[in-house]
Amino acid sequence: MQTGRARSCLFNAQELQQVLRAMAADLAPWVRSCGSILLIGVLRRGAPLADALGERLVSEQGCAPPLRVDLRVKRYADDLTLLYPDTHLEEDPRQAEKDLAGRHVLVVDDVLYSGHSILKVVEHLARKRPASIRVATLVDRCITRLPIRADVVGVRLQIADGGIVECHVPPYEPEFQIVWVPPGAAS
Repeated sequence: MQTGRARSCLFNAQELQQVLRAMAADLAPWVRSCGSILLIGVLRRGAPLADALGERLVSEQGCAPPLRVDLRVKRYADDLTLLYPDTHLEEDPRQAEKDLAGRHVLVVDDVLYSGHSILKVVEHLARKRPASIRVATLVDRCITRLPIRADVVGVRLQIADGGIVECHVPPYEPEFQIVWVPPGAAS
């Protein structure tokens, strides 16, 4: 049901390209010190963001190409309806066989909201004994309920709770943008 409150584009594609460039620059010293990293995208939208960051790390920052894998993690629907009280994590069996012992891992997600999804990912990966785990997120809502923080944040949006921050990321949406949906405006 539309209430008349309009959605607002907070960042357009051109602005987000600058955000990704800054994120890659922030990550580059750590990536170079590691030699090589495993870059994990949290499906869905974290995967293309991980691809974009990986490309920028190589082309703009001169880092070694990262090994790429994805994890399917779900807690909330796009409208923030709770789907899984215990965050659901699903690993591709081919990726589950990868040895993470001693590897440096970077996890990329679109929005850091409550912290439950990233905590589930970090717990899962920590059992595989990596040398280090870092987290990068395009948007930090600044309202986590757990003591979870991202190491690299594209934008911090400390705005009223109750609304929704939508990260529109191709190929899932046609346009790369961050949209604010005020409380009551979700259809």
